Amino acid sequence: MVEPKIYKETVERLEALGFPFRLPLEVTHYIGGEFVRGENFFPVVYPATGEVIGTAPEGREKEVEQAVAAAKEAFKKWSKMPPSQRRPYLRRFAEKIREYKPVFEVLETLDVGRPIHENRLGYVDRMANNIEFFADFAVTHGSEAYPMENGYINYVLRFPVGVAALITPWNMPSMLATWKIGPTLAFGNTAVLKPAEFTPLGAWLLAKCAHEAGLPPGVFNVVHGFGPDSAGELLTKHPDVRLISFTGETTTGKIIMKNASDTLKRLSMELGGKAPNLIFESADLDRAVEVTMRASFFNQGEVCLAGSRLLVQRSVYEPFLERLVKAARSLKVGDPLDPETRMGALIAEEHLNKVMSYVEIARETATILTGGRRPELPHPFDKGYFLEPTVVVDVKPSDKVCQEEIFGPMVVVMPFDTEEEAIELANNTPYGLNAIVQTRDVGQAVRVSEALEVGTVWVNDWFVRDLRVPFGGAKQSGIGREGGHYGYEFYYETKNGRASCRERVCQYV
Repeated sequence: MVEPKIYKETVERLEALGFPFRLPLEVTHYIGGEFVRGENFFPVVYPATGEVIGTAPEGREKEVEQAVAAAKEAFKKWSKMPPSQRRPYLRRFAEKIREYKPVFEVLETLDVGRPIHENRLGYVDRMANNIEFFADFAVTHGSEAYPMENGYINYVLRFPVGVAALITPWNMPSMLATWKIGPTLAFGNTAVLKPAEFTPLGAWLLAKCAHEAGLPPGVFNVVHGFGPDSAGELLTKHPDVRLISFTGETTTGKIIMKNASDTLKRLSMELGGKAPNLIFESADLDRAVEVTMRASFFNQGEVCLAGSRLLVQRSVYEPFLERLVKAARSLKVGDPLDPETRMGALIAEEHLNKVMSYVEIARETATILTGGRRPELPHPFDKGYFLEPTVVVDVKPSDKVCQEEIFGPMVVVMPFDTEEEAIELANNTPYGLNAIVQTRDVGQAVRVSEALEVGTVWVNDWFVRDLRVPFGGAKQSGIGREGGHYGYEFYYETKNGRASCRERVCQYV
């Protein structure tokens, strides 16, 4: 039995915020339209204090079978609905998310350790928009047809695939869940969501929103648990699961690919990153530092899109470093529920230890200009998993800290001389998720963006998303693209039809 550990300071802070739930929280599965308590429980830990604030059930074969069966049964009717009939359900789902906005903002902090300040920067609105956008998109975007010279019309039919397993990470759990839920349901599939074991709270509230919105039973299900020998592995191997949308680290993605291969499941995978942030001499240095601070330390650097490799043209290397170090030292680290805090806690003790192992490597092989230590904080935050924002220089491109995804508040900075050298350094990793280019030279921005081996390039900014455009990674950063009509290929089956305009003939290919 999991024993809760609750500090009075946490209770008082939550009461002051008007949080509607009492600690400890008891998370449940959501299967076939019912909240299922489960049998095997694991602790829900608040990263900022290390306290056990609740429990969650581990889904095993029984729960996975029930959830997949419920989704498969619901698919029979949900898939036959025209998008215009599915849209009202999804719009109500989005409305419920907005109703619970203050609660989601707090839950994300309790789940992740992220400052509530960041959760209030449109995070919950993005969650609701992810649902709403695809609900509308499915209605307004249909098929296509191509007249042929021989009198035939070639047209494309699209129809839902089946049950989708949605496996989400712990760094932005609720937002990334809705990024998958939206197109899955809007395009007529049904879903089983398996959130990361570190962050079950947001998924639990999403299930509550779906339930209150009146989604038909089985259309959306949530099963908690782990990866190997647990809900994650069972879902990826289940013969009735037709699609897997996964966001997470590359190593886990490779395992999922192997598990899915026996039944040839469709895969969409957004994996790890080691994004370059290229700062050219023509850049506005003050703006470059502001963008770099967000790209480096937002969500404690626990972002696959983090610009963790800073490549700075030598002519502005020193003045940029001076500004960056000053800005990093000014960040307020501590209580994530304090609206003045700008950097919270890492997700778990084991992850903190992993990030600290890279700090120790840097201490031996490079130079740490600032950070690299656990901050001294008052009780109960002295028990939390905090690390100061860390800036490392005097590194070589081949160093582990320059090649491997650290997933924490640690960046490496390297100088370069020419545009060609910058491009070569930027592409010198197995990853290719995204990049940042900072320059006031438009021609340079275009040239460099085209030369970078990544799925997304931001110019003079970071993390600007548009649901209409494709998102995904190159090389070992992923497979496939989602967003707008690019999601059709994954979430829909397609069939080619040929109809004669001259005769009563129709053919399918």
